[in-house]
Amino acid sequence: MNPAKPKILFLCTGNSCRSQMAEGWGRHLHPERYEFFSAGIEKHGLNPLAVRVMAEAGVDISGHRSKLLSELEPTTFDYVITVCDQANEQCPFFAGQAVKLHREFPDPPRLAKGAASEEEALGHYRTVRDAIREYLTNLPSILAGL
Repeated sequence: MNPAKPKILFLCTGNSCRSQMAEGWGRHLHPERYEFFSAGIEKHGLNPLAVRVMAEAGVDISGHRSKLLSELEPTTFDYVITVCDQANEQCPFFAGQAVKLHREFPDPPRLAKGAASEEEALGHYRTVRDAIREYLTNLPSILAGL
C-alpha cells in the first residue's frame, strides 16, 4: 500500500456486486491516484454476472473475493463510500479522518429477478455497471468538492 494515495472503501451489504464493480472501476480508472477496496456488512460471494459484465467493459474483477470489513483491518480509510442504503444505515464508525459518502445504486440481482432471459438479466447488470462507471469517472471532482 502506498501511504501517499488516499484509500477509498466501497461498502455494500454483501460485497458481491455493486461494491465489487466500484472497486474494479476505481482501480481501472484511477490506479495512480487512489487505492481502492471493497467490503460488505455480510459476505455473499462474488456475483458471476457482475464479473461477466465488468469483463465485457474490459475490467477484470474475477480475482476479487467477497470480504467483511474486519478482513481489511487495520487499514485506515480516507473515504468510505456506501453504495446501498442498507450499508449506509449500518455503516460502522471509522476512526480517524474518514469522510463518509453515500451513493445508492440499484441492486442488479434484485432488478434481474423477474427477467425473462439471461440477456434481459444481464441488461440490468450493465445498466448498474455503467452508472457506477460514470460515478467513478467523476470521483476526483466529487472528492475535490467536499
